[in-house]
Parts: sequence; C-alpha cells; structure tokens
Amino acid sequence: MVKTWSMNNLNDLHKISGTFANTDKMPVLFLGHGSPMNAIEENQFVAGFRNMAKTLPQPNAILCISAHWFTKGTKVTAMEMPRTIHDFGGFPKELFAVEYPAKGNPELAVETSQLLLPTEVELDEHWGLDHGAWSVIKHLYPEANVPVIQLSIDYSKSPQYHFELAQKLSALRHKGILIIGSGNIVHNLRLVDFYNMNVDNYGFDWAIEAREKVNSCLLDGNFQALIDYEKQGQALQLAIPTPEHYLPLIYTLGLKEKEEELSLFNDKLLGGSLSMTSVKIV
Repeated sequence: MVKTWSMNNLNDLHKISGTFANTDKMPVLFLGHGSPMNAIEENQFVAGFRNMAKTLPQPNAILCISAHWFTKGTKVTAMEMPRTIHDFGGFPKELFAVEYPAKGNPELAVETSQLLLPTEVELDEHWGLDHGAWSVIKHLYPEANVPVIQLSIDYSKSPQYHFELAQKLSALRHKGILIIGSGNIVHNLRLVDFYNMNVDNYGFDWAIEAREKVNSCLLDGNFQALIDYEKQGQALQLAIPTPEHYLPLIYTLGLKEKEEELSLFNDKLLGGSLSMTSVKIV
C-alpha cells in the first residue's frame, strides 16, 4: 500500500546538520537515459534534458539513483572525487574518452545514510558515477559544477520497500538537493528492433500498451498499480523483464507530495521495445 508523506519527514530536517542551508523545495526527476551514446550524440532526447534543466533552480548537490548500481544492500558513494565509470562495451572510443569530473559530497552521503535509518547504508569509496548518472547529468550541468552522489538499489527488496525508502529522503529536497532517478520504463533490450532505431516514436504493440498504461497511472496518481507492476498484465511484463531500470521511477514517485504536479517529457518509444519517457515532479 502507498504510504503518504507526513510531518515525520519535516522532523527529519532537524536530523540534517548545518552543512546544508534550508532552501525552497527542489523538484524531483526521473530521466529515461537510453543508450550511453546519448552522452555524445545530439538528438531530441538530450535536447529535452537541456530544456528541462533550464526550468530547475540551481541545486546544492545531486543524489542520483541509477539503474546501473544494483547491489545487495544499500550503498551511497562517499568519496571526494567520484570516478567516471564506463560500464559498457562495444561503443566508439570517443564515448570511453568522456569524463564527467563532478565532485562528490561525503557530508551529503553521511546525511543520506542517517536519514535512511534503520536501513543500514554502506558509505562506498569505490564505485563513482556510472553511465546511468553521468550520461544524463552532463546535459543538465555540462560544466560539472554540481556535486553528485549515487544511492544504490538493493536488488533483494520489493518495489514497495523502495517506494517507502525513497520517502525518507524527502527532507533533502528542502536542503537544495536535486534527486534524480535514472533508468527506462519500457526496457527490453532482447527485443530491440535495431533496423528501426531511427523511426520516430516507434514501438511494438505491447510497448505502446505498456507506455499508455504507465502514463495513465502516472498522471492519475495511481502509484500503487505502478508499485505492483508485476500484476498489471503481459504488456508490462514484456516492458519490464527485469526491475533495475524501472525501480528508479519508483524512487521518484515515492518523493511526490500530495499537492505537487507531475509532468512528462521525452515521452516517446524507441526501437520497438524501449521508452525515453521522463518525469518531473514540482
């Protein structure tokens, strides 16, 4: 069952040290990151990221939940300078040459781990920024002038667990922290139609159905159906064969407060079995 944001989250503000000044509440994003090549290509989707970034207040730091850090237990990056991880293969050398030298924020990592108690969160000094984070954040902040930390996704836990864990992060929004989930809602790589990758908004019938069903739930606020996605029929089972690219959306939804508006952008299908649909909550 969906749990709503409560006054307990305001109380969590008092747990956060003076490292972060109070700010107006920051938006929350889910970014459909797509191919790593989006890091270096010019297309409608990266233009969408840049245009959306123009609407954001300047954050103090970014907390990113990426599909590509799927771990046993929960971890948060805590190093001063996270490395740029090229966690892919078979792409041009130009992509492997990309570096995104954003600073980390060890203080934010500690505060995040405290907010998530009693869940034990490991302060990680090894991971860095994977392409689910840097390939899209570089379009929002090309100068790499905003510190970035990553929170991992515990693969042993349910979508309901992740939704409720995300709610504990709400206080960070009042400290100038931009929280970003990065994945893809429709993400079935085994069924990609590479011959039609350049066809605009091209999707198989089941992908079209899945996108329409998810979008309807998003815009109607029916988040419980999205948490229980495995019960929503064959189209969603094909769209979400594994959960890692979908769960960052659940984190984003867990942070939505009752009075906030949810809007979609980059809302198109790609290659038959992928979607670039992205979400902004403000």
